[in-house]
Amino acid sequence: MGLNDELVARVDSVFSDSWTHVDARVVPETKNLSMGNSGKKLKATVLYADLDASTALVEKFTSEFAAEVYKAFLYCASRVVRSEGGEIRSFDGDRVMGIFMSDSKNTSAARAALKINYAVRSIVNPVLSKRYPSTSYSVRHTVGVDTSEMLAVRVGFRDRNDITWVGRAANYAAKMNALSSEFGCYITSDVYSSMNGSVKFGGRPERAMWEPVNWDGRQIYRSNWAWRVD
Repeated sequence: MGLNDELVARVDSVFSDSWTHVDARVVPETKNLSMGNSGKKLKATVLYADLDASTALVEKFTSEFAAEVYKAFLYCASRVVRSEGGEIRSFDGDRVMGIFMSDSKNTSAARAALKINYAVRSIVNPVLSKRYPSTSYSVRHTVGVDTSEMLAVRVGFRDRNDITWVGRAANYAAKMNALSSEFGCYITSDVYSSMNGSVKFGGRPERAMWEPVNWDGRQIYRSNWAWRVD
């Protein structure tokens, strides 16, 4: 069978086979999904942490310096996500995806976003400045968080495959990374409305940590607060 015939047969199978899926109790892994029209449904909160202006970074600095920035940022973001009970399911260049499924998933994801703010400001940039005192570069980032029902499916072929997360949360969380890094964290109204007050208000005197803003005709919330990493 030639490649053309193989592709026609596979695409026809994808569009004609019946779907089967079960509810996921934990964040799915690739090994738990088949390559056919099957998947796992889940109610989850997705966090995308993205390094801002990475194109300018690789154009203006050495590849070794850029790689160090990537590694430092992605390590801190990933460890923060895991410390808040999230699971890491994807690295995409300068971005990492975390998925939360606990009863407090929105609170945990929002707190993780604020902790990433802290890690960048109080750990990554100070260490970078110490090691490279002559550079003017400073790490900037965005974190997007949304929650929804999703379908996890396995895509690709043979031993070259991965999970695709089909649903609004993955899409919105990723798209919010394109917003201004003047504010490090962005969450949807669904996340905000169902998270604990401890991550909505802070300081002395107590005040709101998030402010509403319009995004393509819908209300989301943004924050520049930081939550200390202990």
